Amino acid sequence: MVEPPPNQGRAWWLREALAAEDAPPTPPLAADTTADVVVLGGGFTGMWTAWFLTELSPGIDVVVLEQDICGGGPSGRNGGFVNSFWSGLPRLVRDFGDRAALELCEAGEDSVRAIGAWCESHGVDAWFRPDGDLGVASSEAQIGAWADLVIAADRLGLAERFRVCSREEARRLVDSPVVHGGLYTSFGATVQPARLARGLRRVLLERGVRIHEGTPVRRFGAGPTVVAECPGGTVRAPAAVLGLNAWASHWRRFRRTLTVRGSYIVLTAPAPERLEAIGWTNGMGLWDFRAALHYVRTTPDGRIAFGVGGMQPDLARRIDPRYAYDERCLRVAIEDLHRMFPTLRDVPIEAGWGGPIDVHGNHLPTFGTLERGNVHFGHGYTGNGVGPAHLGGRILAHRVLGVDDPVLRLPLVDLEPKPFPPEPIRSTGMFVANRAIVRRDRAEDRGERPGTVVDFVARLPRRLGYDLGP
Repeated sequence: MVEPPPNQGRAWWLREALAAEDAPPTPPLAADTTADVVVLGGGFTGMWTAWFLTELSPGIDVVVLEQDICGGGPSGRNGGFVNSFWSGLPRLVRDFGDRAALELCEAGEDSVRAIGAWCESHGVDAWFRPDGDLGVASSEAQIGAWADLVIAADRLGLAERFRVCSREEARRLVDSPVVHGGLYTSFGATVQPARLARGLRRVLLERGVRIHEGTPVRRFGAGPTVVAECPGGTVRAPAAVLGLNAWASHWRRFRRTLTVRGSYIVLTAPAPERLEAIGWTNGMGLWDFRAALHYVRTTPDGRIAFGVGGMQPDLARRIDPRYAYDERCLRVAIEDLHRMFPTLRDVPIEAGWGGPIDVHGNHLPTFGTLERGNVHFGHGYTGNGVGPAHLGGRILAHRVLGVDDPVLRLPLVDLEPKPFPPEPIRSTGMFVANRAIVRRDRAEDRGERPGTVVDFVARLPRRLGYDLGP
C-alpha cells in the first residue's frame, strides 16, 4: 500500500494558485465600519454574490469577511468540476415538474458557460476546459445506473444531449479496466478551483469591494441593522449574506437541515505520457455511479486528481482537522486510484487533502432569507458547488437588492430541505449509514454481493426520503 503524502497544510490547488499570483492577504478588520451589504464567507457563494451586487448596483459598498483567506475553504480544495443540474433531471422532474426542472437545468448550464466567459474577459487563467464529463459504471453493479436519466431526457425531447456509451466506447474516452460503459454529456467543464477563487478575489478588489481576510465573525446580530462583530471591529449594514458552506451547520437555524460529510483528493505527479496511453488528453471530467462516488480529472501538466466523496472521519457533529487531512481516507483514495488506473501505480502521489461538504437531504442547494427579511443565505451544495454557486450569487444579489429576475422563481429559491433527525440520532445514524454505504461500494468494486445487513443499512437513507448522492 502506498502511503499518503504528509499533511501540507493546504490543498495543492490553493498552494499552486497562491504561488502563481504572489498576492498578500488583505488586512483583517481593524475598526468599526458600515457598509451597504456585509458578506460572511470569502468562497464562491460570497464572492459571486459580491460580484453580482457590483454588476447590478455599481458603486455599492460591500464588505466581505473571511476567517481564513479567500478560497481557503471548500472553494479552493474541491475537485474543480463545473456542473449544472442535468444529472439530477429525473429527481427534479419528480419534485418540481417538467417546466421548473428544465428551467433550473438550463440556468445551471448558463452558469457553466458564464464562468468560462468571465475567466476570459477578466484575464483569469483558471484552466477552464469545457470538455464535458463522463459518468461511468466502475463495477458491474453500476451498469445501467443512468437509465432513469436517459428515459427522462428522451421523454422531454432531450435525448441527443446524453450519449450512452458501451464499454468499448467509454474506454476509448478513458481506457480503464474497471469501466463497464457510461453516459457522456458535453455541457460540463473543469477548472482549477483555487485559481478561480483567487481570480474572483482580485477582480472584486479592483471593483472596490472591501475584503478582510483573517477576520472571523465572533457574534452576528440580525435586526433592522445587521451587526457582525469581529475581533478587531464591527460591521453594521442594512443587509447581510451568509456564504458559509459546511460551517453553516454550526448555526442553530440550519442545524436540522444541514449535515457534513467529508471528501478527499489525491494528486499524482505529472505523467502526460500515461494519460496519452489511456486516451485521456483533454479536460473531460470523469465520475462513477457509486454512492460514495469517485470524481476524477486531469490537469494541463498531465496529473490526475482522484477524489472520493461520502467519506466521514467521525460522527460529524463538528468540523475538525480530520476533514482537511485524514490518512485513512487518503489511503482509500490511493487504493481506488490504482484500481481504476493500474498503469499509474508507479507514478508518485504528490499531494493529498480533504474538506467538509455541506449536505442537504434532497441533494440540492437552497438560497433563502431569514425571517427578518434582510439576511440571505446559500448552502447545501452536497459536493457540487462550483457551477451552482455562480447561479446562487445571481439569486442572492437580486434578493438583496429587491430586483426582480427569473432566477428568483427557480425551485432552489426558498427551498426547504427535508430535515435530518435531531441529535444524537442524526450524527450516529449518518455515521453508521455512511460506513455501510462505503462497505457496500467496496464489495461491489470486488464483484461481490454486499451482506444483507450492510445492504439494508446502506439503502436506509434513501428509503427514508434522503438523497445523499451521487
